[in-house]
Parts: sequence; C-alpha cells; structure tokens
Amino acid sequence: MEVADNGYGVATEVRARIFEPYFSTKKNGTGLGLTIVSQIIEDHRAYIRVRPNDPQGTKFTVEFPAQTDSHVVENEKRAVHS
Repeated sequence: MEVADNGYGVATEVRARIFEPYFSTKKNGTGLGLTIVSQIIEDHRAYIRVRPNDPQGTKFTVEFPAQTDSHVVENEKRAVHS
C-alpha cells in the first residue's frame, strides 16, 4: 500500500529519524505519532518506508506479508470448530 502527496517533501536527515520516539519537526508535537504507526505495522509483521515522491512530495509504503496456504487452512479449521 502506498500513500503519497505532492507537498514540500521530507528532508533526508528527517527521513532517517522520522520513526524515532519523540522526534518531531513541530514546536508542539510529541513525536509519537509515526512511532506508534511503525510499532503497529511491525506488530503485524509488516514494513513501512518513507521516500521522496518524485518530482516532489513524500511517499509512504507499507508492505504486509502474504498469508500462506497453511495459515488459511488453519484459520478455516478454527472457524469450523468454533
């Protein structure tokens, strides 16, 4: 899944730290929003990346793992026995 904008973009040095706890470029920000997002995504065995959206802006990419057939079969067994 990708989410992109065509705004000012995010500087390279900010992109390197954007998911760190308490890092913010705003005066009143706590710096926890993207940290929480990153943790939720990690809890689902997914990955998030931030890159430039050429020619301008920023692009966030979230990659979720594909479910294997063995997981599908196991989930179907649980549903039948519930």
